[in-house]
Amino acid sequence: MQTITDAAVATTGAQPLAEASQPGRLISLDVFRGITVMAMILVNNPGDWGHIYPPFEHAEWNGCTPTDLIFPFFLFIVGVSLVYALDGVKQKGGPQGAVLLRVLRRAAVLFGLGLLLSLYPKFDFSVVRIMGVLQRIALVFLGCSFIFLKTRRRTQVYLLVAFLVGYAVLMQAGARA
Repeated sequence: MQTITDAAVATTGAQPLAEASQPGRLISLDVFRGITVMAMILVNNPGDWGHIYPPFEHAEWNGCTPTDLIFPFFLFIVGVSLVYALDGVKQKGGPQGAVLLRVLRRAAVLFGLGLLLSLYPKFDFSVVRIMGVLQRIALVFLGCSFIFLKTRRRTQVYLLVAFLVGYAVLMQAGARA
């Protein structure tokens, strides 16, 4: 008896996505990445900037719209991806110098692309946004990669708690100012 997958391959000649992709690839992450990129394009180019559909605008300080979720979604994707990419290196336990250089290079390329996009098309350095979205993603990727490669799970949990408590303290201090 022929399965649905076999019938689909016989009919179309194409392998289903899950079987055609690389082994160990997380298809759900690829789909989430694609949806996030699509949403990013939609919110960055809503058509007429004078008549924007309200969910495509950033919320005021005390709110949240779907637009405000794009950046955190990308950070989530970076975090999940780097664990998949670097876990093999960490499990081997050998020297990590070459991998750390690749991580540093990738972060530098992301940072540079962010600066280039900020400068484009006029290349006016007086109005360049140094800490744009890609630059922030690059710094998060760099920091999280180093933390993942150089620390144990327990240290990572301690760092998570410290970052969350520190963030809460800063938010409370800012609310009083």
